[in-house]
Amino acid sequence: MIPLAIDPKHLQLAVAGNGALTLRRLLALRRAGAEAVLVFADAPTPALAAAAGAFLRPCLPDAAALAELHLLWISDLPEPLAAGLAQAARTARVLVNVEDVPSGCDFHSVAEVRRGDLLITVSTNGAAPGLARGVRRGLESCFGPEWDARVEEIAALRHRWRAEGLSMPEISQRIEAVMAERCWLSCPTPR
Repeated sequence: MIPLAIDPKHLQLAVAGNGALTLRRLLALRRAGAEAVLVFADAPTPALAAAAGAFLRPCLPDAAALAELHLLWISDLPEPLAAGLAQAARTARVLVNVEDVPSGCDFHSVAEVRRGDLLITVSTNGAAPGLARGVRRGLESCFGPEWDARVEEIAALRHRWRAEGLSMPEISQRIEAVMAERCWLSCPTPR
């Protein structure tokens, strides 16, 4: 697998499914900054329909709809239907993730810790999602909410140092010095 961080503003994302897993994925994508996620659901739960709002499409995607997508998450659908939809998406050159079916995935969604602009991800390549979640919980205790302000502080320092004409290696050294001086990477004992 190739790890990437994708800016959702430049892509059309969609989820296909009807239940709790689809709702969970939709909410995770929105927390990641994807505002215009299409939701294809032929029998959505009331909670999914409410969360989808104007982005709800009351059907599963057909070839024309798939042609407009870049990434598709499939969940809460019977296996034969999910497999057929995944194949149709691939034919349309759409990258696909079939929830809990590693062999049906072109990409895997990672376990993540978000602290403002700091994004830390964990992946087991789809082999052990529960392990990835456990590691994520450990990272959450090491990287608490204070990291949001730390990222902003370092970004401001980096901007100032660049304006002063420092080279990238010099800036990197200064950032590492700030982190070491303040012991930012001293994690508490894991739970």
